Amino acid sequence: MLIGSRDLPVPQRALAVGAHPDDVEFGAGATLARWADAGCEVSLLICTDGSKGTWDPEADLVDLVATRQAEQRDAAEALGARREVTFLARVDGELTADRDTTSEIARWIRVLRPDVLLGHDPWRRHRLHPDHRAAGFLTVDALVAARDPHFFAEHGVDHHRPGTLLLFEADDANHAERAGPAHVAAKIAALEAHRSQFESTMLVSVSEVEPGAELARFRRRIHDEVATAGRGVGAAAAELFARLPTDR
Repeated sequence: MLIGSRDLPVPQRALAVGAHPDDVEFGAGATLARWADAGCEVSLLICTDGSKGTWDPEADLVDLVATRQAEQRDAAEALGARREVTFLARVDGELTADRDTTSEIARWIRVLRPDVLLGHDPWRRHRLHPDHRAAGFLTVDALVAARDPHFFAEHGVDHHRPGTLLLFEADDANHAERAGPAHVAAKIAALEAHRSQFESTMLVSVSEVEPGAELARFRRRIHDEVATAGRGVGAAAAELFARLPTDR
């Protein structure tokens, strides 16, 4: 792993695209919290409805979708991401990098005009979840469409090219964003806002959440992950990304 760049200047606006509620927080929560704390207008765009995010076969999925949207808004508040939280509401597990979804994301890029666009790395090796692959390709495809005026001209919005693309979950990270203790704490608080995911994603028994040894283990896991990333760049904590030029 060769980290070629560190710590972008704080952008005026940032947009992070996730496959599901909580994906952005796992991938870039501390970075977004630090930027928001410094005045960046942070927006989140969530591609799917999160309707498969439970191990309960009897779950009310309509209620789960509403719960996950509310949790995502709470998580955005914990990060300081107060500009836009957008839900495309594609069915969880069935996301595809189709033209209509690419158009929707490209339109939001044009409307929000982020300096930095963040998303899943679609080229990560051995990735199992199809939504993460699709969300990554949608982010990349939408950037290309948003930057050029003859893609989706029906939007009626001026084209826009983000200055930087950062892909989280990358095998070949080449960029680090260092994080202070307050921003790691914000990342963890944002993740814990997704209470419906305690059991299935965070492996925390619902009966053990306050304070709970399992929740403490989850918090240690996040601290360990950002500390491991930070050691590679001489920092106490960091998040790593693949940084791609946006003019290819």
